[in-house]
Amino acid sequence: MAAEMSYALVDCNNFYASCERLFQPHLEGKPVVVLSNNDGCAIARSNEAKQLGIAMGAPLHQIQALIKQHQVALFSSNYPLYGDLSARVMRTLEQLAPRVEIYSIDEAFLDLQGMPAPQRQILGRTIHQQVKRWTGIPVSVGIGPTKTLAKVANRFAKKSPKTEGVLDLSDPQWCRKALHQLPVGEVWGVGPRWAKRLNQAGIDTALQLSRMPPPLARQQFNVVLERTVRELRGESVIPFAALPAARQSIATTRTFGQKIHTHDEIKEAISSFTVRAAEKLRKQGLLAAALHLFITTNRFSEQDLQYKNSLTWSFQQPQDDTLTLLTGAHAALDAIYRPGYRYQKAGVILLGLVSAQHFQPSLFAPPPRLPNSRALMRTLDGLNQKMGRGTVRFGAEGPPKPSWGMRQLQRSPAYTTRWSDLPQV
Repeated sequence: MAAEMSYALVDCNNFYASCERLFQPHLEGKPVVVLSNNDGCAIARSNEAKQLGIAMGAPLHQIQALIKQHQVALFSSNYPLYGDLSARVMRTLEQLAPRVEIYSIDEAFLDLQGMPAPQRQILGRTIHQQVKRWTGIPVSVGIGPTKTLAKVANRFAKKSPKTEGVLDLSDPQWCRKALHQLPVGEVWGVGPRWAKRLNQAGIDTALQLSRMPPPLARQQFNVVLERTVRELRGESVIPFAALPAARQSIATTRTFGQKIHTHDEIKEAISSFTVRAAEKLRKQGLLAAALHLFITTNRFSEQDLQYKNSLTWSFQQPQDDTLTLLTGAHAALDAIYRPGYRYQKAGVILLGLVSAQHFQPSLFAPPPRLPNSRALMRTLDGLNQKMGRGTVRFGAEGPPKPSWGMRQLQRSPAYTTRWSDLPQV
């Protein structure tokens, strides 16, 4: 007899805001907002900020009055800090649960197959308490017979004080009550466009969606919605992936802190993005067969001339050498750059990724630009990892603090990833 399927979804509560509060505990119970790149809009809000009516994605200039009136704590996004704390949370989960699937920076699925209900509840409580104690980050735990139902359970665990942060929806009666209360548009995998179509068909709740015949869901929508319907019915069809799926691309894109219009400035930005993408590439043991580059003006700026373009540059064989990748990026930029425009955003995307360990080079491939390029890249990565990113730089990147750099006026220190920013007691 097959073991009973069961999953848990562990989700960090208001993750970015919780990371900022961790090192400034006086902000506990007070409204906190984290801003996007260049301090443009709200991308994370504490519960107190949500209660003030600050919406996700709200532009900063539109909420300035609320911020001033209620003394909202503002922070620029600090991704090195968030990434480090996320890694700590995931390592904690790996110590507490048999199998972990990292789903996003602040979410992870746990495989609880065959675990009895009382033991699941105990594990959920343990995770809720231990993660907070060991990392300082509060989490909610949702448990269900499928991944989609675990998502539903997590939503109610987070919003309902009665659950104390943990909810198991394995009981059919409790599951029906939860699905009845959940709007169909908030079901995992149902976007706004599908929600509108479902509402027009008289399906307003997750419970009503679960009663839709799966073949009809596939016929009128697609296989993804059919899978969602089956999951809501308790049929586990979304597999557990203990290992992350192979990456298809690596992207480094930025909106500039101020518009730039010279070729030299945008070349510095593109070079910096390429260097960063190459570091990620080598860290993951991958090679890139092509590089896609794009540049664009601000389409919302009516006083500026508009232009955008992109180009994909292919290499003779997959690469992880920064010098070779820079050569391709510069050639692509020269091909699409046009003078007379004020550029707002650019990006580099590495494509056609393959494993460096298993790649077989061509017998007729040209030799690397430097005979010892692989050793050189290892040395550069090691120095920058040990001494701090940017310690050793390529000349094409320009100065450490360029004019086009992101505007981050409210950025907190790198408390856990830079010696000089360690908290002092």
